Amino acid sequence: MSSRKHTDHPHLTGEHRWGDTGQIILLILFLVIWISDSFAFHYSTFLTDKISNVVRMPLSGVIFIAGLLLATGGMKAVFGTERAEPVVIRTGAFRIVRHPIYLGALLFYLSGIIATLSIAAAIFWIGIIGFYFYISRYEEQLLIEEFGDDYLKYKTRVGMLFPKF
Repeated sequence: MSSRKHTDHPHLTGEHRWGDTGQIILLILFLVIWISDSFAFHYSTFLTDKISNVVRMPLSGVIFIAGLLLATGGMKAVFGTERAEPVVIRTGAFRIVRHPIYLGALLFYLSGIIATLSIAAAIFWIGIIGFYFYISRYEEQLLIEEFGDDYLKYKTRVGMLFPKF
């Protein structure tokens, strides 16, 4: 597998080499679609007439905060904790999902979609979910190679991008 390692974090197993670049490209494309639709051309925001800001904005805010908490909790657990040896992280946000940083990013997108009800942005977001699923699966292969049964047991108890109930 062709993966990228964090040289300043040797306790990490690695990530897809196009993961960060892909996320930046998708963010830029999403913002172009979302901003042009939501604030300039309004080509797919007709549902805003049907659902009030009183409903959309609080819901969007709650989803945004949930995404923020998941992403920052995941970043703190991965990059904010020194470990002598690589281990499967099971604490904090990693008790909820195996990829809380990615789920946090998806919730950020969703909060914008709900705020403006841009159908064009929502359709593009589905593709973004596919990308995050792909890089999550790739990274999980690295984790299985590194931790074997320990990671497989964790995987059976905790959902990848969405919590298991």
